[in-house]
Amino acid sequence: MNHVFAVARKELRAYFLSPIALIFLGTFLFVTLFTFFWVEEFFARNIADVRPLFSWLPVLLIFLCSALTMRLWTEEQRAGTLEVLLTLPVRTRDLVLGKFLASLALVGVALAMTFGVPITISMLGDLDWGPIFGGYLAAVLLAGAYLAIGLWVSAQTENQIVSLILSALICGVFYLIGADVLVDAVPTRQAEILSQIGTGSRFESIRRGVIDVRDLVYYASIIVVFLALNVLSLQAKGFSDGAKVADKRRNAVLVPVLLAANLVVFNVWTSGFGFLRADLTERGEYSISSVTKDMLRGLDEPLLIRGYFSAKTHPLLAPLVPRVRDIIEEYGEIGGGRVQTEYVDPREDEELEKEARQLYDIRSFPFQIENRLDVEVVNSYFSILVKYGDQFEVLSFQDLIDVSATGYDNVDVRLRNPEYDLTRAIKKVSTGFQTLDVVFASLEEPARLQAFITPETLPANFSDAPAVVKTVAEKLKEESGGKFDFSVVDPSQPGAAETAESLQQKYGFRPYSASLLGGETFYLHLLLNVGQRYERVTPSADGLSQADLEKALTESLERAAPGFLKTVGLVKPEIPPPNPQMPPQLQQQNQDRTRAIQQTLSENYTVEDVDISEGRVPSNVDVLVIVAPENFDTNQRFAVDQFLMRGGTVIVYDSPYRLNPSFNGSLGVKKVDSGLEDLYAAYGLVLKDELVMDPQNEGIQVPVERNLGGFTVREIKSVSYPFFSNIQASGMAPVPAIGGVPSVTVPFASPILVTQSKNEAGEDGPEIISLLESSPQSWTTTDTDVQPDFTQYPEDGFAVGNEKDAHTLAVISTGSLDSAFAGQDSPTGEPVIEASPESTRFALVASTAMVNDLTTQLSRQARSNLQLTQNLVDWGVQDTDLLQIRSRSAFARTLAPMDADERQTWELINYGIVIFLLALVIALTAGRRRSMQAMDLTKPSASSQNLAEAS
Repeated sequence: MNHVFAVARKELRAYFLSPIALIFLGTFLFVTLFTFFWVEEFFARNIADVRPLFSWLPVLLIFLCSALTMRLWTEEQRAGTLEVLLTLPVRTRDLVLGKFLASLALVGVALAMTFGVPITISMLGDLDWGPIFGGYLAAVLLAGAYLAIGLWVSAQTENQIVSLILSALICGVFYLIGADVLVDAVPTRQAEILSQIGTGSRFESIRRGVIDVRDLVYYASIIVVFLALNVLSLQAKGFSDGAKVADKRRNAVLVPVLLAANLVVFNVWTSGFGFLRADLTERGEYSISSVTKDMLRGLDEPLLIRGYFSAKTHPLLAPLVPRVRDIIEEYGEIGGGRVQTEYVDPREDEELEKEARQLYDIRSFPFQIENRLDVEVVNSYFSILVKYGDQFEVLSFQDLIDVSATGYDNVDVRLRNPEYDLTRAIKKVSTGFQTLDVVFASLEEPARLQAFITPETLPANFSDAPAVVKTVAEKLKEESGGKFDFSVVDPSQPGAAETAESLQQKYGFRPYSASLLGGETFYLHLLLNVGQRYERVTPSADGLSQADLEKALTESLERAAPGFLKTVGLVKPEIPPPNPQMPPQLQQQNQDRTRAIQQTLSENYTVEDVDISEGRVPSNVDVLVIVAPENFDTNQRFAVDQFLMRGGTVIVYDSPYRLNPSFNGSLGVKKVDSGLEDLYAAYGLVLKDELVMDPQNEGIQVPVERNLGGFTVREIKSVSYPFFSNIQASGMAPVPAIGGVPSVTVPFASPILVTQSKNEAGEDGPEIISLLESSPQSWTTTDTDVQPDFTQYPEDGFAVGNEKDAHTLAVISTGSLDSAFAGQDSPTGEPVIEASPESTRFALVASTAMVNDLTTQLSRQARSNLQLTQNLVDWGVQDTDLLQIRSRSAFARTLAPMDADERQTWELINYGIVIFLLALVIALTAGRRRSMQAMDLTKPSASSQNLAEAS
């Protein structure tokens, strides 16, 4: 190895004592920082990561590595020193390795000089260092592969320009093989193979922070093959054309061919070693958690996970398919014989496509795909079926991916949290639901399905509905053990058991309008009756499939059966009765604004609207969610209090201010009393009569009035809106209830004051944790005018308060609570429970608009806000398994709030660091040059003197 390092030192001196190193370093750093801050728009992305730093390296290194290696052997051949090197007592292998290490060391210096970027970003946000290490490792491996190719090409020619062009061409081919422009043009399976060959796609795999043995073997194979080719090509230069060295010439060809073939086979063999990898991400985002492993190993029946992926799909979805397949395969390996994994393309099998549609309601999606010549719409599949026994759950691409804007005109499509989505589906089918036999056995009264259908007037897309209903109903009847029956009634027939008039009077059923769906007026109403519970099953506009109907009926039966799903009781604002004299714009305001939260919670729970006016929460409710309480009377307060005293969980979205938009679209608030203030005081909390204004906020578009030439002009303007406080990771408590929520927007929030917690009340008191806090620069106001006034405040539109501090906007309380009715008479006559058990959980979020449908439409954080509610319910039922997986989401890393001047300052700091390091390299190089002395050739060397004395 001494010879290797000697050659490497010699080449490094040659680099730095000539302009080559400085030109290389300057070009590399300039292009890297330019793409990071300008092309990739780092600050516009507002994400604390350095992925853009490495995004262009697969292309940039092609040209830089080719330029770096073009002279290494061509110069030796041109100057005639190659023969001298090859005749020295140094193995050719050592010469090649020395030059390779020297060029790789120069690339390493260039990469090290960019390390100021992640250091400065770590000061601006919560940076995950795992992907950073992975990115630098990927860059070194990629550079090593390109340098090995460049070295081999350099040995084939005496012309540096030819060497540069050929090296760039070969490296470019390796990159383009796995590039999107080529991968998107071929079917999915072939695209996966090309991605495994391409250097850029392999680079992306390591850059995310996962060190996979397959990627290491791939890059090592390229380096070994081309370095071996380099050695053999140099050795072949000493071969003559005579017959005596024919074997050597033949071996010079066969050896690299056999070596490359063996490495190809080795790569194919290791392709199944997906489990041999290290996840460097802070939260293990690309590793299967212990929660999932325990769940898979505890399955009692076989589990089927089947991926439905079309050979041709949207270009932004195609790169995600291999990742989904890898995850599914990991589930299969962990589950062993309990988990079966499959991948199918329904477009290639008509029977398979029919089965997917009829049995599982899996449908293709139309995607618009643009290519160089045309724009076409392709119907493709991107879904996952999770089936356990007779129960199944389907995850479509909407359930699996997140689409976010990165910068002004770029879109980032990535997997949302595949482990959480898959494990949630598995838990839902394996533990949330039971077999139909158990469901029917638990029913206290038989179930009855009534189908009101007019078969003669059904449109074409519903023509097979009677047969579907009969097939599903007979199947359920056979499995019910006498606890299910069904009947089909045609209301249009004379003497029918139910007429059109009776259906409208009893159930509110009206015929479907022919003007909407085409054809004649028809009935297609399904009503499931279990005891006093009635549930209506509504078909989709596309038709009625067996999968749709069976799933809907099964879920309805499970909701009626006791103990199958946790129940969330929702107390929401009363909707005023319609007033014909009210303008249509105002009537639209009087509607249910909690549909988004109901839909979110219904993914894992049974959600029921509950009435607590009688002073008691229904016994089947596990978690009580109260949204925007207003003027609660004694009975309602007693119901909430005693539900907590019995050990229940209550989550309240409350504030003294309610959202009150005007009919013209302007946001507004009004003051109200919730009636729960006494309860909060008994639980150690005070909800202050103020609104929080936060400079760390989410900008929204609001109507703004301005004076123009004496006329008042109303326009929509995007403004920084301090009433929409944006809570980043620094303002969130590190507790499972956060569950990896990246950030939330709390609109029109009020401060919460904690007056008593476990530390003050002793071990018997509750432990109260501040869940969300505004930024330290926030202030409060009592003004209900929430519209910006740019006439009076031209800079921001709002007056800035003098007293600034962080304010608590949400709390969670765990432990024993004292009843607000202790020592008082019960309003319902029931005995008063004066203290709750330690299992009691209470959460207060000081905003009534946080889960309001109107503000969720305005806020980009709507999904995070709803996810927080889902987390709180999971926390409430003490089901934290899924929370542990969800908390590993990779989206909780945003930059600290900065204005334009601060962003420019940080950008200039990074430029300054690079300029300083370049100046340091120049100074060291200049010093090295000055310290060098020319050799005096007139004096004999020490070795020659020793030789003379010896003679």
